Amino acid sequence: MPTFAAVDIGANSVRLLISRLQRHRLHPIHADREVTRLGESVFRTGMLSSDAMAQTIQVLRRFHRAAQSHGVNAVRVVATSSLRDARNASAFIDWVRGATGWKVEVISGIEEGRLIHLAIMANLRGAASSRVLLFDLGGGSCEVTTSIGGQIQDMVSLPLGAVRLTREFLQNDPPKKGELEQVREYIAEEIARFYGRAIAAHVQMVVATSGTAAALAGAYTARRASKSAAVPAQAVVKVASKLAKMSAAERANMPGINTRRAEIIVSGAMVFAELLTRYKLPGFRYSPLGLRDGILTQMAADYDRHTSFQKRIESQRRDALVAMGSRYEVNAKFAVTVRDLAIKLFAGMKKVHQLPPEYEEWLTAAAMLHEVGAYVNRAGRRRHTYYLISHSEIFGYSVYQRQIIAAIARYVGKSYPAPDTRPMRPLTAEDKQLVPKAVMLLRLARALQQSRRGIVTDVGVKVQAETVSLQLITHRAGADLELWALNKERSYFRAVFGRELFAAVS
Repeated sequence: MPTFAAVDIGANSVRLLISRLQRHRLHPIHADREVTRLGESVFRTGMLSSDAMAQTIQVLRRFHRAAQSHGVNAVRVVATSSLRDARNASAFIDWVRGATGWKVEVISGIEEGRLIHLAIMANLRGAASSRVLLFDLGGGSCEVTTSIGGQIQDMVSLPLGAVRLTREFLQNDPPKKGELEQVREYIAEEIARFYGRAIAAHVQMVVATSGTAAALAGAYTARRASKSAAVPAQAVVKVASKLAKMSAAERANMPGINTRRAEIIVSGAMVFAELLTRYKLPGFRYSPLGLRDGILTQMAADYDRHTSFQKRIESQRRDALVAMGSRYEVNAKFAVTVRDLAIKLFAGMKKVHQLPPEYEEWLTAAAMLHEVGAYVNRAGRRRHTYYLISHSEIFGYSVYQRQIIAAIARYVGKSYPAPDTRPMRPLTAEDKQLVPKAVMLLRLARALQQSRRGIVTDVGVKVQAETVSLQLITHRAGADLELWALNKERSYFRAVFGRELFAAVS
């Protein structure tokens, strides 16, 4: 039974969740959280403060001990807005690596929103079959997502985190009227960017996550006999107005709001009040699920392809690949044909390439996107392809996974991958050995469509001790160009796999 740990390094707090995968389902076994305000100084100076970094490192060491004590098999550590914005983020990342051995992955606001959406869809009853508007308001940013039938339709990451707004606008306690007007105008301007798209979604369910939503829900339900999960918009507006007139000490005494949350709750409540009012929403339903849950859901799906949410992740990835190909005017029919042949080769040559299962998906993605660079310029299109894939936001793939996909797609032309080339340098030593094998498979699939006329409809693979033979199945004569292209790949095939390559029309 594999055990996974997710660490979320946020602008306001650091969180740990450890879960065990049993019978295709995740079961939480340990959770921890501490407020460190890592992003507090970033929003004033653009730099992480030494004190906040030191405190966060101390917490991460505690998390590391907990992960070891629970026998964790894999850990994923992600950081959000504070490290996205900090000029000295690399120094902190190096510090974490030295203190714990963990590699910190700085994710975009869009990827943050995708993972939170994944957690909600996988765990919240009724969400996957509804039209949902999802708010996640953290310390540095607010992700707003529309989802229909469990699939993301639209998403935006707004700079409306509770810590960020408090440090930038609210200098007095209680805040002055002018400060409140400034922050309200700023919030209104930002959320207007998503207004039309949110209204057009005709949502049936509004879900809010993270600390501000929990505090507002706690403050509302504490005054009622019923513990309803829904918090009306009118109640949020009233609470936001009340909080703005109180001191931090007074706010801390309110049910659902502790001392640390009291310092930043005013700006967070104002964001919710503006969102619900301007989007004409009846209220929100609070969910304790968050980024940690999404990270673990993704880890479980990557490990076990039989989990209930794997199909949703695969669907998101397929849609993202198609959307990117369309954006860069890739011939979809040609890309799909190359992809299908690459999958055939992957399956038929498993004994030869011995690639991990996840490489099939990365090879598939590279096949779908290997021509995107031509949109920029046909001259140097392979280099452009690498840049576009590695720097684009593709739903469902981490930054590192995109680097692998980009490296595979990069080498379908005249050049070959080498450990010291730019696309290969970011990869681990293991992947530097594996990527050339995937490159070879993609080059073969591309050669099978050299004429771009779809002459080869299928391919058979025969593996022997020292040779690999490809049997080309065609729907008409004239595969000479494909045979010529395959023959050109023989020397590189021999270098990668240590076998001779032969090809003939069946």
